[in-house]
Amino acid sequence: MLGRMRTTRGAGDVNDTVRVVIAEDSVLLREGLTRLLNDRGHEVVAGVGDGEALIEVVGKMVDSGEPPDVVVADVRMPPSHTDEGLRAAIRLRADHPGLGVLVLSQYVEEQYATELLAGSSRGVGYLLKDRVAEVRDFVDAVVRVARGGTALDPEVVAQLLGRSRKQDVLAALTPREREVLGLMAEGRTNSAIARRLVVSDGAVEKHVGNIFLKLGLAPSEGDHRRVLAVLTYLRS
Repeated sequence: MLGRMRTTRGAGDVNDTVRVVIAEDSVLLREGLTRLLNDRGHEVVAGVGDGEALIEVVGKMVDSGEPPDVVVADVRMPPSHTDEGLRAAIRLRADHPGLGVLVLSQYVEEQYATELLAGSSRGVGYLLKDRVAEVRDFVDAVVRVARGGTALDPEVVAQLLGRSRKQDVLAALTPREREVLGLMAEGRTNSAIARRLVVSDGAVEKHVGNIFLKLGLAPSEGDHRRVLAVLTYLRS
């Protein structure tokens, strides 16, 4: 079964260890990400330099019964350095729905972000490479995606939600609700949003409920409504 987490003990605590495959053609960056994640108790089980190798290595791991929890892939990889990494990520999500996928990009590319998000509402992330320098945020994003959550770069969210304020689907949202929606899309919990906006958890819960209501997202056990709220806008 994909998407599982392994539990190990370290420094007296119980920590979730994430199994990661890294796809990055820059050897220096790939080794740096590997060291960063390993040093924080996670397990980088493979590192590759192109999209085809990524698909192959994940397939072999799944067949062997030892699948990774999450793939971290650069959007642009050989041979053309356009969107090979993204295409591989989308294919992996289709072939292995339980696999978390976090893609890294040098710039905000709305089309790529939209394509990745459109495939599923769980276990997905899109970060700018600059975010890797913020080590804690990056590692948190990897773990969150491995657990089936989302991790969208704040700059990506800002562009996706701000590219057109004339979208009817968001017309009913108040400015505060739009702000909450943006923070939701980044993968923040209600408590984290409350701290960011300096309001109570109850106030955030009310805003989130209003967003779901206004976007027509009825309760459903099978849907991750926090992500669907963003997808509703992207697909409008």
